[in-house]
Amino acid sequence: MAPLESARRRLALLLLALVAGIGVLPGTAMAAPAPGQQLNAADMTLLNGVRLAGLWEMPAGQMAAEKGQSKRVREIGAEIARQHAVLDQLVVQAANKLGATLPTTPTTQQQGWLTEMQNATGARFDQIFVTRLRVAHGKIFPVIGAVRASTRDPIVRKLAEQANTFVNDHMTMLESTGLVRWQQLPPAALPPAQSDSLVAAAAANVGSGGGVQVSTTVVWAVFLLALLTGGYATWRILRRT
Repeated sequence: MAPLESARRRLALLLLALVAGIGVLPGTAMAAPAPGQQLNAADMTLLNGVRLAGLWEMPAGQMAAEKGQSKRVREIGAEIARQHAVLDQLVVQAANKLGATLPTTPTTQQQGWLTEMQNATGARFDQIFVTRLRVAHGKIFPVIGAVRASTRDPIVRKLAEQANTFVNDHMTMLESTGLVRWQQLPPAALPPAQSDSLVAAAAANVGSGGGVQVSTTVVWAVFLLALLTGGYATWRILRRT
């Protein structure tokens, strides 16, 4: 009787485990992102990009307000410098809330642009000022849109909305000078076309936000395999008893 009683206890424990497994079986399993891990590379690209833009475009605007040949360039320079001061405060505040570290000096390339403007005068200065700033704004504009569409952090999302307004306004002002050389602007960098293949779908389910999705079909297949294995093991125990 002892072997039979032991087999019954094993069977009862197995059934209890299976019932518990059914009770917690989800339709879609997703691992929750760890707290404090919301910022990703795209978020930091936006924060750094907005900060760097202010570090060189504020002095560039002030330079244009002082030495621009045309009245329109002088007006635009003063306004862009003023608006970038406001935007710089917004990005610094956002970074402080997020605990992110921002650049404190322009890049080597941006410093070179400022030197180029310092050495130019008259109509040449106006052209360099408009060209450099319009190209720079055109490069960060799609970054702002991409981050706004995908970021999971509300602080970054709000900053993207604010930056979008400023950058669009600056491009409009620069274009109003009539000095933008459209044929020299870099072509738009479009993302690759999405694929409907199973591999692409699987890759899309493993995102950068820390959540891994598991197909319901896969979950049920694993569960049924465990059920069959357990049933077979139980049958062998009872048969041996």
